[in-house]
Amino acid sequence: MTRDSPLPAARAEDVLALMQLAGEPGAVQAVLRWLARRTGGAVALVTGDGAVLASSPARARSEVGTAVTELHHRGVPSAVVPGAGSRTVHVVALAGHEPYLTLDSGDSHLHGTLLADAARILGLCWQLEEAERAWRRMESTEAYSREAVLHLLMIGSVAAAHRIAGAMGPQLPSPTRVYVVECPERRRSVIAERLARFVEGRAWIVPCPVRLNHLIALVPAGAGPWERTLVEQVPECRIGVSDEVALRETALGYEQAFHALAVARTAPDGRARFSRHIGLAPLLGPEGAAWAAELLGPCLAYEPVRRADPGAEELLGTLGSWLAFGTAAGRHLKIHRNTLSARMRLIKELLGLDLTSSLADQSAAWLALRLRAQHPLGSGHPQGLPELLSAPAAQTWAQAQLAPLGGATDTVRAWLRADARLPATASGLGISLPGARKRLTRVEETLGRSLLHAPSAKYELWLAMTALGEL
Repeated sequence: MTRDSPLPAARAEDVLALMQLAGEPGAVQAVLRWLARRTGGAVALVTGDGAVLASSPARARSEVGTAVTELHHRGVPSAVVPGAGSRTVHVVALAGHEPYLTLDSGDSHLHGTLLADAARILGLCWQLEEAERAWRRMESTEAYSREAVLHLLMIGSVAAAHRIAGAMGPQLPSPTRVYVVECPERRRSVIAERLARFVEGRAWIVPCPVRLNHLIALVPAGAGPWERTLVEQVPECRIGVSDEVALRETALGYEQAFHALAVARTAPDGRARFSRHIGLAPLLGPEGAAWAAELLGPCLAYEPVRRADPGAEELLGTLGSWLAFGTAAGRHLKIHRNTLSARMRLIKELLGLDLTSSLADQSAAWLALRLRAQHPLGSGHPQGLPELLSAPAAQTWAQAQLAPLGGATDTVRAWLRADARLPATASGLGISLPGARKRLTRVEETLGRSLLHAPSAKYELWLAMTALGEL
């Protein structure tokens, strides 16, 4: 046959079928299944050391791996090797090197031309899938690194966050606004790219590890109002925006943006900015910092028995994540739920607090973490929490927090007394569970804060009501 001669009809049909399969998603597996049906044997891709990378439904026998290993060590690109009984194993290297395409059947020596054609097409498919896997690994590594920077900022380790961010780019913006963008999960990566273009690559954008339909972005405080453009282009998007915050206040900025998102879901233009108010922590001064240092002291002084066990900062990071996300903290921290449970047991033992069911203890721990972020080195004479909340500044803050509630005060009080549990709230109010949920949803709209979804404003409301003696 000359070079320009047409292929025989049967071979041409086989090549056409292979090329059509090569254009499908999961082309490698599709080609292997087709070859198995076409030849009646077991088809596989095998590495030079005999490991099976992919196979047809019928698994390759162990002697196939042995045959491939021997040929690989000898540098032989293809061969037909006798197998057990009347079976033979046909081996063809993809693109002249591993992995190898193997056919284990009773007449594999009859399919040499078919396997040679398939090996050429499979080689291209395999390289493409390998490139896609490498790209996904790189994308995943970058996402984890960005997430690690965000986590460091959340626990106040700004210097460490700067070091990692400096190696990746862009530099962390300070002061910053924190954005939480709610969008269709399937379009999250595309929307992240669009967002990066809007702010000219100056934003630090992280896919939320807890909610798969959220993006978290740290954007320079002076960036233009790009939110309107994004919502116009992607009408399904909803955007919550924080106040301007310093990087050490990233956790506060995230909570503000999350609360603003609760408002944005019902806003006509799909976006909302957090209404400015002064937090409690800055008002408590050195006395508050001393109280926080005393409360968190056992955790800060903890030294792990084993090198692999979490240290003090990691435990405090776990506590902060638990208070923000509850049981979803495992996804945030990338740890198993059993590991999360073990850490929380240790933290509870160290601090002597019931952090899983007592809203009072959770609120105290939340405030202590906020105070530590404001004043990392607490000093002064520590007071008790009741004394701190009785100070004039704390009283004024509490009145401002509760003033918008109006007639909903009784509902919120019942919810807080029930440790923010809806069934107990409904029972305490003498109404149905949907009725209690509906009332609290209306309170969310009134306050512009998230109550029923984490992170919640429940800690601040508990502190405010406790300060005014209403609990």
